[in-house]
Amino acid sequence: MNTLFLVVVVVQVLAALAIIGLVLLQHGKGADMGAAFGSGASGSLFGATGSSNFLSKSTAVAAGIFFVATLGLTFIGNHHTAQSGSVMDNLQVPAAPVQQAAPAAPAAPTDAAKPGDQSNQIPK
Repeated sequence: MNTLFLVVVVVQVLAALAIIGLVLLQHGKGADMGAAFGSGASGSLFGATGSSNFLSKSTAVAAGIFFVATLGLTFIGNHHTAQSGSVMDNLQVPAAPVQQAAPAAPAAPTDAAKPGDQSNQIPK
């Protein structure tokens, strides 16, 4: 699934770059007026009016690819396989530490507790 996601992202980036390039190559609506009076646009690669159809259709195709790639990324992002369990299931449990022998008898408290004193009952 990760490889498919990467391929769709690459297609989307290439389509976006193609759209940017094609839009920058197109001339504005006012450029036709200049070409009619011989401003030099008629000597271009596509001719005076030949570039409008080719570049417009190419831009439309690149935009369509971009939108399909965007929908594909949305589908891949929303329909990922959910793993059962939690992240904590993947933790490695360290080996149990070796327990040392407990002392034979606990040490006697140094302060003798008074009958009304509850300070020794506070959890530590």
